[in-house]
Amino acid sequence: MERWRGRVALVTGASVGIGAAVARALVQHGLKVVGCARSVDKIEKLSAECQSAGYPGVLIPYKCDLSVEEEILSMFSAIKTLHQGVDVCINNAGLARPEPLLSGKTEGWRMMIDVNVMAVSICTREAYQSMKERNIDDGHIININSMNGHSVVPQSVVHFYSATKYAVTALTEGLRQELREARTHIRATCISPGLVETGFAFKLHDNDPERAAAMYESIRCLKAEDMANAVIYVLSAPPHVQIGDIQMRPTEEVS
Repeated sequence: MERWRGRVALVTGASVGIGAAVARALVQHGLKVVGCARSVDKIEKLSAECQSAGYPGVLIPYKCDLSVEEEILSMFSAIKTLHQGVDVCINNAGLARPEPLLSGKTEGWRMMIDVNVMAVSICTREAYQSMKERNIDDGHIININSMNGHSVVPQSVVHFYSATKYAVTALTEGLRQELREARTHIRATCISPGLVETGFAFKLHDNDPERAAAMYESIRCLKAEDMANAVIYVLSAPPHVQIGDIQMRPTEEVS
């Protein structure tokens, strides 16, 4: 990780869960991390904790609604002005709404498309352009995917969400191919976890918190820190090694 010290990483959805754990881990390894979310109160608190702990990097909070393209473009413009540009882009932000295919609300579907697919694509494009204009040839774009992007489980409330994550699987491989066509050594990876103990299930089942809690109590889940370790592993790979996809589940998870 030594070659990443002092360089700039963007982590979307950095206020809680996986994003917060990834941001902390990158700061521990000396990166300058821009952590964005719709609300930055928790990122500001995490930034202060990192500073108090004496970590060699720094966490910079940035307020951004990823469902609004103008806000994403403004964020990248600010990063360019203040920090030159992005060397590592971690597309972590994602959401699920309990909207089945036969009865779901269009608003919920559109929200998932906007954040899980469009924001990932826009951030990827802008990160690549930032690298290209500064002749950065060793950058890395990491998409936090899901095992739902590799298999469709028989639960109607996650079918549309699964479709958006299948899109992330395709986008990551498409990105890898386009980067090769561009003759760059910038790498693309997606990390696909099974059940991770975060607040995700409580947002998915916001009308049934007992069901959400039961999901996490049924097995020993992955932790956000496990995902952060996976990100560090990917970034630590030698330049000639591209890790395409890490699929990781709790040992006790069935599907």
